[in-house]
Amino acid sequence: MKRLVFASALSLFACGKMEDVGKTPDFTPADTAAEVTAMAYPTHIQPSGHATASRHEASLWSGGRGSLLGDRRASQHGDILTVVIEINDSASISNSTSRSRSGSESVAVPQLLGVPQVVDRFLPGDASLANAADANSSSNSAGQGSVSRNESLELKIAATVTDVLDNGVLRIQGSQEVRVNFELRELLVTGYVRPEDISRRNEITYEKIAAARISYGGRGQISDVQQPRYGQQIADIVLPF
Repeated sequence: MKRLVFASALSLFACGKMEDVGKTPDFTPADTAAEVTAMAYPTHIQPSGHATASRHEASLWSGGRGSLLGDRRASQHGDILTVVIEINDSASISNSTSRSRSGSESVAVPQLLGVPQVVDRFLPGDASLANAADANSSSNSAGQGSVSRNESLELKIAATVTDVLDNGVLRIQGSQEVRVNFELRELLVTGYVRPEDISRRNEITYEKIAAARISYGGRGQISDVQQPRYGQQIADIVLPF
């Protein structure tokens, strides 16, 4: 029975992968994404289809975002901005410990009312209470560890304002997929930004995004080869050694 269950599980894993043989990875449907929904139903668009704009009757220039001097930075539900991801982090940690301990114990009874001399007569060989016990101990422990990390990533992605909080903070979400041959690269970013942190070029750097969640990975033939097989992953978890 156990063999049947194990064989059934292996067949299910195999069937899921066999369907992808000879096919390129499919894109994730964008029609149901949160950023697409925000752009399709922006709250600041009037029924006429034009954004609200303030203009003084005596002025030739309007304060609208579409004007020459208008502010085109993202600030409302459904607006788009560019997220600049430039990660160049490095860290180095080195720790070392050393411990040493030694001890010595000795017990001797050369004189005790003549008792040792009497007892020595009945002890075999050269045994004597003059040196009853002698013990020595020594222990040494040393440990050393080091961590070295260097990461570099430069990317740009268009994100959409999916929500405007009561305090004016913008919730953004963006996704990007690029398929090259049989490998699909995915870039996802979410977080919260302040409107004043957005530059005049309608860009914001990743370190100004609160609760930032940035994911850059992929799926396809190359990712499958780099990932350990299911049996190896299970063995690494189950085996105690």
